[in-house]
Amino acid sequence: MDKPKLYMATADDILSGRATDIYFLRTRKILEKAGLKDLLVRAEIHAYSMPKGYQWGVYAGLEEVLSLLEGIDVKVFSIPEGTLFRRKDPLMVIEGRLYDFITYETAILGILRYSTSVATKAARIRLAAGEKTVLFFGLRAAHPALQPAADRAAYIGGVDGVSGALSEEYLGLKPRGTMPHALIIAVGDQRKAWRLYAELYAGEAPVIALVDTFLDEREEALMAAKELGEILHGVRLDTPGSRRGRMRDIVEEVRWALDIHGYKHVKIYVSGGIDEEQIHQLKDVVDGFGVGTSIAWPPNIDISMDIVEVNRDGEWIPLSKRGKLPGARGLYECNGTRTAALLSNPPSGCKPITRVYMESGRLVSSLPGIEEIRSYVISQLKALPPSEPG
Repeated sequence: MDKPKLYMATADDILSGRATDIYFLRTRKILEKAGLKDLLVRAEIHAYSMPKGYQWGVYAGLEEVLSLLEGIDVKVFSIPEGTLFRRKDPLMVIEGRLYDFITYETAILGILRYSTSVATKAARIRLAAGEKTVLFFGLRAAHPALQPAADRAAYIGGVDGVSGALSEEYLGLKPRGTMPHALIIAVGDQRKAWRLYAELYAGEAPVIALVDTFLDEREEALMAAKELGEILHGVRLDTPGSRRGRMRDIVEEVRWALDIHGYKHVKIYVSGGIDEEQIHQLKDVVDGFGVGTSIAWPPNIDISMDIVEVNRDGEWIPLSKRGKLPGARGLYECNGTRTAALLSNPPSGCKPITRVYMESGRLVSSLPGIEEIRSYVISQLKALPPSEPG
């Protein structure tokens, strides 16, 4: 090897269909050899299994899939991005020549699985945290090529902010964050590091001091409060597991010390290995959380694509492999209840949730912005019954 390189597919690799599994390329050649290039099919995308304990997922990645299929002669039915779905619900139907879109299946499922899994975990974290602030700090847990997609899915799922520097360019989101231990170690003195940060960024972002680098959290929190006074918005505890003990006790001690010394305005944020369980244990004594790996590497939502109808002599024939329901389906709302039904035979008096987003490779439905999708997700989370927390 002469020179190291980054191992990632380019946008052209993905858009051209080269980023795929080899058996799809081979299938395409076989379809041509068998005289089946013009075979029309309807392929349904759905999740027939969910992670243990999951009762719903948050559908994400639709915009990227539409970008991938733009210019290909297909019709795309889909539920709106951000819709909460349950096991076996139809998410998307792609209609067209199998020859034209089969090589894109790998990329389509990769996009939908990753974004949906991240958005779903973020939504579960959002529910657990209630009204407390949640920031997504998980980019270091994923390949850098995924950073904009990870930040987008996490924000759609309900976090209040993301840390990626690219998120402003790609998503229109101003990145949020505090400071790393590396800054304090490089400066060599906590007080000086906090002061330098405040001098540079006090007018741009809330000043939150990291207070567990060299000394006890309570001691450093008071040092920061005395050093910065009213400028200090909050302190962040990123205590490693080897020093953590019972995190709630540490937080309560810091809160008590700040309060009795007149620093009740200083908020407390906790990060480092945070998941739903830790949030439930701490949310009544902290003001916010930095959540990373548990969102960036969530349990996988097992989304798959299957042919469910084949067009023979101008007639659509329901046909699928065993274990899957034949017939292309859509999702409908009937008297407050969601139900799946054949696209060709929708239930009367019901409102369609599934709609057409693409005709002949052209977008025919407007796409909402990221803030609108996030608001849609949060409104659905608030409407969940208490018996369905996750």
